[in-house]
Amino acid sequence: MEVFIEPIGRLINEFSKLPGVGRKTAQRYAYRVINMSEGEARAFADAIIGAKQRVHFCKICGNFTEGEVCEICKTRDQSVLCVVKEPKDVIALEKLHEFKGGYHVLHGVIDPMNGVTPNDIRIRELLARVQGGAVKEVIMATNADVEGDATAMYIARLLKPLGVKVTRLSRGIPNGSELEYTDDVTLSRALLERTEL
Repeated sequence: MEVFIEPIGRLINEFSKLPGVGRKTAQRYAYRVINMSEGEARAFADAIIGAKQRVHFCKICGNFTEGEVCEICKTRDQSVLCVVKEPKDVIALEKLHEFKGGYHVLHGVIDPMNGVTPNDIRIRELLARVQGGAVKEVIMATNADVEGDATAMYIARLLKPLGVKVTRLSRGIPNGSELEYTDDVTLSRALLERTEL
């Protein structure tokens, strides 16, 4: 016998697909939605659909945007690029209000154990941007873990012959940690004390 009626079970299954949401949390979310007024539930659903329809990747840097090109690419100095794994890493760095350059979002890191090769992430696009001649420095801001370090070193080897300075965030960030969870002071210091690769 099913414990939940089908509509609630389906809602729980959908919520449990979200990263970090276990079965108990999914149940709480489902019950919260069921207890919403029809207007609140419609607004919640409309926000999800609206975000899915309107948000896409910037054609230059790969960050989230509503337009063809994001505001950072339109307004910032693109001679210094900060390379990150995901769009959420851009947000972590932007909260500092210290970096004034552009970004390049890889949408992943090299991870042979999970079948992710250099061709599966946005390395070609980064090389094309650097070959354009306007980029003077590339800051590798991938996570301080095995995959992040391997990706940073791989990209540094590709960029060095192009005459661009390649730096890495300082090691104030603990090994194995993710940028989005790093405190602002540590992340700020790591950005300022970056080292050349």
